[in-house]
Amino acid sequence: MKKIVQVRISKGDEQFVAECLDLPVVTQGKTLDELTENIREAITLHLRGENLADLELAEDPSIRIFTATTSEGPARQNCGACRGL
Repeated sequence: MKKIVQVRISKGDEQFVAECLDLPVVTQGKTLDELTENIREAITLHLRGENLADLELAEDPSIRIFTATTSEGPARQNCGACRGL
């Protein structure tokens, strides 16, 4: 069972875009704070009424956000505000 839902964030022309790697969820926001709120809401809505075991997710998964690419690979940040979906 996965305990973490992974999300890749990129900067578009006018907004930030979040694409969930583990679920079919995509959203956008004008700021990173707005984007964080939007991705949390989108994942919560997607998982509502679902059996998490069927999706190979543990209860109460966290979100891990990939915020940038560096020469060492993707920078990672755990989004503490996103715990408790």
